[in-house]
Amino acid sequence: MTGTNGKTTTVGMLASILTAAGRRTLAVGNVGTPVVEAATDPDLDVLAVELSSFQLHFTHSMSAQAAAVLNVAADHLDWHGSLEAYAADKGRAFERTQVACVYNSADPVTERLVRDADVVDGAVAVGFTLGMPSVGQVGLVEDVLVDRGFATLRHTHAAELGTLADLAHLGGGEASDPRTGAVPSHVVADALAAAALALAHGVEPAAVRDGLRAYTPGAHRIETVAVAGDVRYVDDSKATNAHAAAASLGAFAPDSVVWVAGGLAKGATFDDLVRTRRDRLRAVVLIGADPEPLEGALGRHAPEIPVVRIDPGDTGTVMTRAVDQARRLARPGDTVLLAPACASMDQFASYAERGDAFAAAARALGDR
Repeated sequence: MTGTNGKTTTVGMLASILTAAGRRTLAVGNVGTPVVEAATDPDLDVLAVELSSFQLHFTHSMSAQAAAVLNVAADHLDWHGSLEAYAADKGRAFERTQVACVYNSADPVTERLVRDADVVDGAVAVGFTLGMPSVGQVGLVEDVLVDRGFATLRHTHAAELGTLADLAHLGGGEASDPRTGAVPSHVVADALAAAALALAHGVEPAAVRDGLRAYTPGAHRIETVAVAGDVRYVDDSKATNAHAAAASLGAFAPDSVVWVAGGLAKGATFDDLVRTRRDRLRAVVLIGADPEPLEGALGRHAPEIPVVRIDPGDTGTVMTRAVDQARRLARPGDTVLLAPACASMDQFASYAERGDAFAAAARALGDR
């Protein structure tokens, strides 16, 4: 599976569902263990594979039982050269798929990639949607996750896979989306994609429910790390591009977020992000060696939002200073959210180090 955002969450959910179904499995590829190493392990029945656009660029012979492209948004354009080339590399995941190509019904690029793919005869396309699913989709009926892509009676009935309550432990924010309540919509979308991939492997619907209940997300993904002065501090350092940051900001109520953002832009622009999420912002604290791309977008589309720019000179204290400024800007009931929309390598070794620095600075506020 691949996608601009949600890959690691979805592959983790898939591995959890497969485990609940009694399969001996492992999440591999871009998440750690190399695929070639896991493929020769006789103790494994099935692999849950995450692939990046870089890995897919050099892949020419893969034939997945089931494959998913979760979404395609501008990222890594400095390496791929264009959005079209980036999308084409993502689409390689569908080539030679044997059973099912899973795509995002809300993202027409992913559907086009399925249509253009050369798959094994008999492979089907299954969309995932946050709305009521049509035949050939998985989706939501009120608060129930359902399958109309694989179920025997899918032309007349939907098979229940679980409920939003099974994802409640992944809430993290204060979502205003009426479709998904307190569970961020992108988390529900990831769960539906994971469910579709697992169903293509032949697991029973009950295993989807049990696997989603058991799934525990990795660190730095909409993780509350501190509460101080009635202000919540949330680490989503894994939101390393505009698409991910938009999803993260969307998980919170309007006019409630002091946004800590910035870093290495990788050739991206942020006008759409600011335009669509300005309503969530109380204020913005900009980090990074070159905050101009975000600062410019904020000036054009949210000039009324207070913006504080952190001097990048002393890298060692940048997050401490950013959190202190965010504390000053926040009001009781607000959230200080680290969702940088950028990579970390200009000032940190990794997104994990950046998230750890934010968490340490936020927790230190309680000691004052």
